[in-house]
This record gives sequence, C-alpha cells and structure tokens, in this order.
Amino acid sequence: MSLHRHTPRLGRLVIYTILILAAVFYLTPLYVIVITSIKSLQAIHLGNLLSIPLHPTLQPWREAWSSACSGATCQGVQVYFWNSVHLVIPAVLISTAFGAVNGYVLTQWRFRGSDLFFTLLLIGTFIPFQMVLLPMAWVLGKIHLQNSIAGLVMVHVIYGLAFTTLFFRNFYITIPRELVKAAMIDGAGFFTIFWRIMLPVSTPIFMVTIIWQFTQIWNDFLFGVVFTSGAIHPITVALNNLVNTSTGVRRYNVDMAAALIAALPTLLVYLIAGKYFVRGLTAGSVKG
Repeated sequence: MSLHRHTPRLGRLVIYTILILAAVFYLTPLYVIVITSIKSLQAIHLGNLLSIPLHPTLQPWREAWSSACSGATCQGVQVYFWNSVHLVIPAVLISTAFGAVNGYVLTQWRFRGSDLFFTLLLIGTFIPFQMVLLPMAWVLGKIHLQNSIAGLVMVHVIYGLAFTTLFFRNFYITIPRELVKAAMIDGAGFFTIFWRIMLPVSTPIFMVTIIWQFTQIWNDFLFGVVFTSGAIHPITVALNNLVNTSTGVRRYNVDMAAALIAALPTLLVYLIAGKYFVRGLTAGSVKG
C-alpha cells in the first residue's frame, strides 16, 4: 500500500523537476540579457556573466533609447521604435479588417470561383518572403512609395492577407449559415449581417489574428532592410545595425538594453491578449 501511495508523489516530483529544469534552461538567456542591460561596462568586463550587478544602472537603457541623429542615421533606437509603431498599427488593422471580410464572404456569401480563390489564397501562405521582393520593389517604385513607412505597410498588408483570410475563414465556417439566411430574409444586408452577427462572436479570432500579425510585422527584418533605408528603418533593422556597427569598445550592456526595448511590445501583446490565442486557434477545429 505504501508503494502505491508514494508512486504518484514520485511521478509528480519527477515531472516538476523536469519542468523546473526546462524553465531554467529557457529563461537563462533572458536573465543574462536583463542583468547585462543594467550593468556598467566595467562590471561586464570582469567576466561575471551570471552575477547580479552590485551597482545597477539605467544608463545603458538611456543610451539605447537615445534619439541623437546625424544625417540619415540615429545612435539609439527611439526613432526606429516609433517607425515600427507607425508601421505595425495600420498594417495589423488593415490586414485584419480585410481578412475578416474575406473570410466572411468565402463562408457565408459563396460565389462562382470562391473555392479557387480560397485555394490561391491558401497557396499564398506558403510563398516565402524572398519570392516577392523583386515584384514588390517594382510595384513600390511605380507608385512612388519606395523607402517609406506607407510602402512597407502596403507590403505587409498584401503579404498578410492570405494568413488573415485563412484564420477568419476557418472560424466563420463553424457559424451556421441558417443565421445568415434568417437575417437576409429579415432584410439585413451584407454589412449589417457582418456587423450584427459575425463581429460579436469574433473576438477570439480577432485576437489570434492581431497577435499573429503584430508579431510577424514587428519582428520582420527582411522586408524592413530591403524596402527602407536610413532613418526609415524599423527597429529590427536598427537593432542589427546597432550591434554590428559598434566601433571601439563593444557596449554589450547597451546592445542588451536595445534588444529588450525591441522585444517589449510583442511581450506585452502576448501578456494582455494571450489568453485568447489558443481559444481562437481551436475555435475552427471542429468543422471545416
């Protein structure tokens, strides 16, 4: 009896030990980044990578956030941070709005060729970034949006439409078409049905799409480095330039602070809206 009594406890102990070791393994780099960002250069050069700073300082954060600019380049990441903010907000909102309407049309307002249209959109989710660089550059040049935040917004909206449409289509296909038909009989139009019936139940999938698009656009490096230059760069490109163009003594504390500044927005988005993410992803898994 005692053996059977202690077996569940032993199993839980093993599971907790494995989970704690895994958490320590994955959180150690974050710990190193955080403590390095509040150390002085002298403390870093002593070689105590994991040691807690005896005299923490926020000077590396102030230097990383510096907005001092000379010509087309800036020392800190403040200008580039706001570039990314001005890029992400409209790109996420526009691509999510169009994806919601597309998903609504493809599930509740079927038309000739809708299956082919959806298939082509689905193929678009497998197209790598590199395949669209030259066509996008040609289009941006033709409409005079090269090297601009507006042009980069358009690039991310177009590339993200396939994903946002797929998310909303898989969610809306679970909603009974009888609701739409009943609303049509009562005289409701296209946007009335969308606004009164679809949107009230779409919060989980909106959160999934917003988190997905926000993360993809904020963390993007390739489109940013190809379609912008100088002070127009998003923060990911600026962070790479900050780390790789340092002259003289390498300022690891400033680099780590800049990396944390670049990572904070996506972390906050997951903390605020993360509970909707799994719920929205599994919402369309029963039907369709």
